[in-house]
Amino acid sequence: MVGPQYDLLANPLGVIRSTFDTAISTGSDPTSLNGRDWGAIDHFRHFLSDQSQLSQVPLLTAATIKYVKPNTLVRFRGMIQDMLGNEFYVGTFKDGSVWRTNKFTDFAQYPIPVGSSVHTRIWERRLLYCVPIPGLSPWAESTPETVADVSMDCTSDQREKRRRGDDESSDMHVENDEVVEGSPNTKRMREGERPSPASQSQGAVPETAGSCTNLIPGLNGNSSNCIVKIYDTPESELRLNDIFEFVGILTSDLELQDDSEDRDLLNEFSEDPLHHFPPNKVPRLHCLIHRKLSILDFLQNKPIIEPKPDMVKSIRESLLKHLSTVLGNDDVAAHFMLLHLLSKVQARVDAIAVGKFSVNFTCFSKEIASIFGKQLNHSVKNLVPFTHCIPLTVEYLNTASLAPKKNYDKNRLETGVLQLAEGSHLIVDETQLEAGTLNSVGVENASLLKNLMEMQRVDYDFRFYKMEMATDVQLLVLSEGKSNILPADVIVPIRPSATNCSEAVPAETLEAWRWYLGTVRQLPHCMESGMEKMVEGDLVEAIQADRSLSIQDFSRWLTMGRLMSLSYGETSMSLEHWQMAKELERLRRERLK
Repeated sequence: MVGPQYDLLANPLGVIRSTFDTAISTGSDPTSLNGRDWGAIDHFRHFLSDQSQLSQVPLLTAATIKYVKPNTLVRFRGMIQDMLGNEFYVGTFKDGSVWRTNKFTDFAQYPIPVGSSVHTRIWERRLLYCVPIPGLSPWAESTPETVADVSMDCTSDQREKRRRGDDESSDMHVENDEVVEGSPNTKRMREGERPSPASQSQGAVPETAGSCTNLIPGLNGNSSNCIVKIYDTPESELRLNDIFEFVGILTSDLELQDDSEDRDLLNEFSEDPLHHFPPNKVPRLHCLIHRKLSILDFLQNKPIIEPKPDMVKSIRESLLKHLSTVLGNDDVAAHFMLLHLLSKVQARVDAIAVGKFSVNFTCFSKEIASIFGKQLNHSVKNLVPFTHCIPLTVEYLNTASLAPKKNYDKNRLETGVLQLAEGSHLIVDETQLEAGTLNSVGVENASLLKNLMEMQRVDYDFRFYKMEMATDVQLLVLSEGKSNILPADVIVPIRPSATNCSEAVPAETLEAWRWYLGTVRQLPHCMESGMEKMVEGDLVEAIQADRSLSIQDFSRWLTMGRLMSLSYGETSMSLEHWQMAKELERLRRERLK
């Protein structure tokens, strides 16, 4: 077991090295490990399984990064924006008669023997470029208390250091022109000669001199992106644009900016994939544990309760009333908005994204948009964790970078507006769109938006070819007439009867609505055989009455029936909910006449 002298929060590298030594001493062959875990991760997994322990791990953000010590345990929540390939490093080597490991570090703690390949093993790790989640709503961000806690810890540490200052200075001494352990000015030596500043004694974290302004010297205090180094994880678990919480060891070493000859853990014969990500701007996080995040993970007070029908119905009614108020007491539009907010891609059949439910609210003149459009956008931001709004104009289409593009000079994927996380909500406001001429960029951007709307796919530009990337984005279009650019699944003319669309909503109510949307949206759904036959009969009857109906109409009706059932917390469609969906569709078609 790991001794109490190793603090998993403050000194995770001590735990890593202690468990490695234990594994070797009990018979594990370091030459055959090949980067596999030797039991270290179990300690962190057990420790972090307790929510109270996990909450002690600082959350790395632009506001907190300057307060976090290097080589300590941190959390980072973000989207995988680019995958930078693999990095080779000296995973284990023999130092005299003792085996050492460099796993979860950027530099060796002890000199690596030169020319001793027999006692040196090269391991591999994956590199991910992660960014803050695009469009993250303010309520889904870390709480001010999180920043305050990290800042207070930092201040307390600095005060403690000042109290120890005189005693520590008397312990520092110089022998043979070398600064020995204890000096804050220890200078790392060249490859094979320099000890790591990450740990000068059994992986212990060195004290950081200076004020609390920035505990990582030279690091840009506004840094919000992160290089995450992944170990012991199948490639299929981590995909581009996924949202993860990574827990690992934070490093940001300025000497990583030096030439490749000064890097003792990288393969000197390969191109450095991190060359364009200087550590003073992009910190490194060596991942120990990761988990994919859902919408519920962004609730400030996540309730662990079962979505019982009576409770779900009550929350549904209050949310529906709120949406109706926002839309000028238009109950029909509010029902469609609710179904829209519950929609997600359930499956893909060829080019069809089953389950998507995009909405085009029409009759949105500039005057109406100035009242209801702004309020609707504000309401969505209060309900959904990831939101975006595109004010569509000819100029915007002709100049915007919507699709991510591969930059081969920097060997990285440059993001675009449409590189969005799963579950994002996108409002496209066409109320300012006027007649004009699209250039080649505008035509391509219009095509990108159309494909996103119809197939839930975005073409990423790799210069020599396009790569289709599946996505799951809720799209809402606001326009005066039917959009000619974005063919939504359903067209709903709005009929507001009131202009006072603002209301004060208690925080507890907002949290209940967010829980409702996040929980109900993830519920499984099926259709029993008896109900399936009844639906088929209704569809046949509809065809006989109206020959203009298409397969898209049937798909929309089925989606509406499923979403109507889900809105009540039901996992199978009932006759009552199917009839409600049919009635809603009838009311909509009446407005189109």
